[in-house]
Amino acid sequence: MAVSRRHVLRAAGLGAGCAALGVSWRMSGPSAEPVGAEVDWGALRQRLTGALTLPADPGYAVAKLAYNPMFDTRQPAGVVRCANVSDVQACIEAAATRIPLAARGGGHSYAGYSTPDGGLIADMGELKSVEVRADGTAVIGAGARLIDVYAGLAQQGRCLPGGSCPTVGITGLTLGGGIGVLAGKYGLTCDSLLSAEIVTADGVIRTACADSEPDLYWALRGGGGGNFGIVTSLTFRTVPAQRLAVFQIRFPAGSLSAVLGAWQSFIANAPDEFWSTLGISAGSPPTCRINGCFVGAEAEMNTQIDRLIAATGATTTARYTDTLDYLPAMRYFGGCANYSVAQCRPSWNDTGVLGRESFMASSRMLTGPIADPDRFTALLTGRTGLDVLLDSLMGAPARVPAADTAFAYRGALASAQIYVGATTPQARAAVSDVRDGLGDLVGGTGVVNYIDTTMSNWPSAYYGGNAQRLSEISRHYDPDGVFTFAQSVSKI
Repeated sequence: MAVSRRHVLRAAGLGAGCAALGVSWRMSGPSAEPVGAEVDWGALRQRLTGALTLPADPGYAVAKLAYNPMFDTRQPAGVVRCANVSDVQACIEAAATRIPLAARGGGHSYAGYSTPDGGLIADMGELKSVEVRADGTAVIGAGARLIDVYAGLAQQGRCLPGGSCPTVGITGLTLGGGIGVLAGKYGLTCDSLLSAEIVTADGVIRTACADSEPDLYWALRGGGGGNFGIVTSLTFRTVPAQRLAVFQIRFPAGSLSAVLGAWQSFIANAPDEFWSTLGISAGSPPTCRINGCFVGAEAEMNTQIDRLIAATGATTTARYTDTLDYLPAMRYFGGCANYSVAQCRPSWNDTGVLGRESFMASSRMLTGPIADPDRFTALLTGRTGLDVLLDSLMGAPARVPAADTAFAYRGALASAQIYVGATTPQARAAVSDVRDGLGDLVGGTGVVNYIDTTMSNWPSAYYGGNAQRLSEISRHYDPDGVFTFAQSVSKI
């Protein structure tokens, strides 16, 4: 059963699939080179193991592409396909004081920071190994996409909570927290992160973990991609893979207020094993559906679904359930249930059939329930082409102490993604209007993995009370502002 990513789980971890960093360098001291100095492309090419592609080279048009065609007009000065950590160091050294620098994992950055005009892209796609050790930990290259992470883990009978979109990069997902379909049972992706190898602005390779660079380790778990350096590999705690019961239920038009009210109450007390997302399509009236999974038996899941439906007081127009192994379940949620793992990769720069998508999006966090569901329904009534997806964050994510990681919204009820599959001015206006209207209902919150350059008061929205500590950590590791972009923590 092929399922559209847009209508199943776009919000479940789509996020910034890259360590995205639009960079403007600010060096100091008498020996500092002036901003805008020439890059010695020949010297860089000789130093690299991987390939450097410049605008005049064959393949440049493809090498520069991000996931969203909206950013195709941007013209980076060069793209390095990093083959090892030394290549990453070379990129940092070459770009220093000269041009913007961005690291790219999956290339899903909502703001397009992974494709800077006139800048250097350090493409991490070759660093995609997935190694499962005897103790169950997994060492994953920074350029690995989710489909390859899930496939590599499944081969060893292991599992990691993550997002749904198969072409998203594991690094950006993790650095922004990592909201996904197994969050209720196993937590955010960053909650499974044991350590990260990262090259900081001084070119030093560091290992950030509980016993080494602990402040950096704290910041990398929810502090957003691209703020502190270029991550080159991640080590995760994994758990045994289990079969998952999956479901989708649809409700008739006109029932959104009732379904939203019941869903909010239900997820606040649902078992950890039950995770769900409420998907809403704007319209006259709006329509809604609930998708999700259960870590356990399908019969137990159906008992929970029956309770949820009864609480809504609404009839259903469709109900689908199934039980799948871990990897097929991840393919189902990624919209490629009928494709092989190879096909679930990108079509523009890999072996797959999955294409790129033009869209605009923004977000909010529901730190509590929407008190008046009718106001939310009214906000979406009369609009077309716009979806809102509410992903539950209850269960394991809510039990991590708020001070343990940089992810600011422990205990939040759900995240909200507002999505329009177009890039017109009208689409931007619609997303902003719904974002601001939802903000009136739930507060000025946001999700850094759905980064939005028009988000007002973005430091508070993305990072809440963690903003100042993140800024201080950034200044410690990057005193000259190497990793600075429009919404980097260095600007807080």
